[in-house]
Amino acid sequence: MKKLDANLQQHLQAGTVIPAHPLALHEDRSIDEESQRLLTKYYIASGAGGIAVAVHSTQFEIRDPKINLFETVLKWASEEVDKAQLQRPFLKIAGICGPTEQAIQEANTALKYGYDIGLLSMGGLNGWTEKAILDRVRAIAAVIPVFGFYLQPSVGGRIFSYSFWQEFVEIENVVAIKCASFNRYQTLDVMRALANSNRSDQIAMYTGNDDNIVNDLMTTYQFPVNGKIVEIDFKGGLLGHWAVWTQKAVTLLDEIKAYKCNPDNQTASHLLSKAIAITDSNAAFFDPANAFHGCIPGLHEVLTRQGLMKGTWCINPKEQLSPGQKEEIDRVYSDYPELNDDAFVQNFLGRR
Repeated sequence: MKKLDANLQQHLQAGTVIPAHPLALHEDRSIDEESQRLLTKYYIASGAGGIAVAVHSTQFEIRDPKINLFETVLKWASEEVDKAQLQRPFLKIAGICGPTEQAIQEANTALKYGYDIGLLSMGGLNGWTEKAILDRVRAIAAVIPVFGFYLQPSVGGRIFSYSFWQEFVEIENVVAIKCASFNRYQTLDVMRALANSNRSDQIAMYTGNDDNIVNDLMTTYQFPVNGKIVEIDFKGGLLGHWAVWTQKAVTLLDEIKAYKCNPDNQTASHLLSKAIAITDSNAAFFDPANAFHGCIPGLHEVLTRQGLMKGTWCINPKEQLSPGQKEEIDRVYSDYPELNDDAFVQNFLGRR
């Protein structure tokens, strides 16, 4: 059983920005190695504290034997992190999915390339009982530290009971949970289960609620447990949204951390207003108006405009921007110019 390095555990608990790494393709849908490696370099240069590779934003089709890019994307991202010779902690997180046997194979591949944690998807297992899914988590946690993942049903996830999360948080070697339920009630279930567990100070909560990023990060959850108040916070975010405008996401998290150390009404008001702008921008990127159909091309559109990718192509040709989505991205660029990091990206590209 691989354990998370103590320095990285501290880094994870302190809270950081973890972008979900996209997949860069040529127009013929072959992988664009130059752009793929460039994206990793951009996230490092932006000040992100880690990357999550082979996740939803990297496209699940990379696991198709005909595509066969799962190992490739893990290898290249790991190489770029190692080449950077960073003097600060940086988490390498690998997406892991599928039935138990497949998930164990993917976990071992992640270890082969020096990954620290596996982000364990529970999608595609809708016929499984909660007990069977918990057994699968235990099997993966026996191989690699696990980053749990609560995914909303509209994009392939499912709703879990409070008792499921009570058991989940007690599993040894679960080090973090990404909550992407896009639902306050279901988010509350995970936070309350952690507060009432024996591991409330050992598991780091990370928001994946792209519709509620700032509010999640600003909020301290308080629960009465055995006559005491236990506080649980979202430490940082592991987000597809943070795959774009990443340098500004790093600044945002720093702002929120400073606010939580010294709360004041003026800063709270400023951050809550910024929260609305960020959610509006996310709607343009993620395309909830069309059941999230254009969420991956939406991220690609921003990265292409910035010169970090060559086009919005996805492995599945049917994954394209929805009608009107490009205009929505134009709008949020115009309405919220303070949120983009275009100037940073141009400097970054100019330094290469």
